[in-house]
Amino acid sequence: MPRLWIDGRGVLCVTSSSWGGNVKKFARTAVGAASVVVLAAALGACGGDDDGGGSSSDSKTIALLLPETKTTRYEAFDKPLFEAKVQELCDDCEVKYLNADQDASKQQQQAESAITDGAAVLVLDPVDSEAAVGIVKSAQSSDVPVIAYDRFIEGADYYMSFDNERVGELQGEALVEATGGSGDILMLNGAPTDPNAAQFKTGAHKAIDASGLNVVAEFDNPDWSPDNAQKFVTSQLNNIDAASLAGVYAANDGQAGGVIAALRADGLTKFPPVTGQDAELAAIQRIVAGDQFMTIYKSIKTEAEKAAEVAVALVNGDDVGETTDFQGVKSFIFDPVVVTTDNVNDTVVADGFYSVEDICTAEYADACAAAGLS
Repeated sequence: MPRLWIDGRGVLCVTSSSWGGNVKKFARTAVGAASVVVLAAALGACGGDDDGGGSSSDSKTIALLLPETKTTRYEAFDKPLFEAKVQELCDDCEVKYLNADQDASKQQQQAESAITDGAAVLVLDPVDSEAAVGIVKSAQSSDVPVIAYDRFIEGADYYMSFDNERVGELQGEALVEATGGSGDILMLNGAPTDPNAAQFKTGAHKAIDASGLNVVAEFDNPDWSPDNAQKFVTSQLNNIDAASLAGVYAANDGQAGGVIAALRADGLTKFPPVTGQDAELAAIQRIVAGDQFMTIYKSIKTEAEKAAEVAVALVNGDDVGETTDFQGVKSFIFDPVVVTTDNVNDTVVADGFYSVEDICTAEYADACAAAGLS
């Protein structure tokens, strides 16, 4: 039998959301037909009770909220890896997947909907980390814990990501080494609303600013898009000679692809060192072919599966294991790895992230043979 209770605002509430269909019948019997509308409205306005918040206490729904689709990793890796691990660990758990398409307002609505629909845990990779603080507060007010996934959110219950400043530092160090530490470069950073982008940028500047490299122009890409990256580089090539560029810092592989497309359109066939991140398949192929110098491999499998483990533990009321502290939030921090043509086989192939067959299509057969991948 559902339990009626009075919340802190003096509003009459019911514990079980599944009982909503009987509200009118109960109201008519107990308090008369005239009270039906009042009772139904009150029930709809209820927040969490002392047993489990906005979701039923026995809910095993985990909401996975990812930020966008332009970066291929989210749909190709994070989502399926997370879902598979949840199902492995918890037969009766359900994953509710939502993607915000780089729209912070849409993500806010998705999160509120997930909470209302009974999610027990939110796994949230925010479009805008500052805006996502409101999502965290709303979820926590309904006793729904939030795992900040890949991007930090102040006040989240847990956070997991890679050492993002170190990512940028590794990219910068690789570029300094490849260029010999001198010459003109372009810098393409990530979205200003993404806290990871700021950390990548800080780490990259740490290495670049200590070298003799000269940043002739720098761009904070508002949505990480390859198209914006290509347009920025194309506009810069109106002012500088592409052949004179010592290198390009691109914060991720999507932008690296846009950079290389712009350089190719300008007539270059041999490209200066271009950095990247995420170990996208197209980037690995460009690295094997000698078009892109490096990428950063972050084991998304490690991150996605740990997020699933923590989410299932929270759903089941179990201990999540040992954590570290990051800005006051219990965290799991993982190590990034530099990938160049010399270690493709020992990193993404050895980990099963890609097979040799994935990489070495007909177009890249000769390059793969030269790199020892065939």
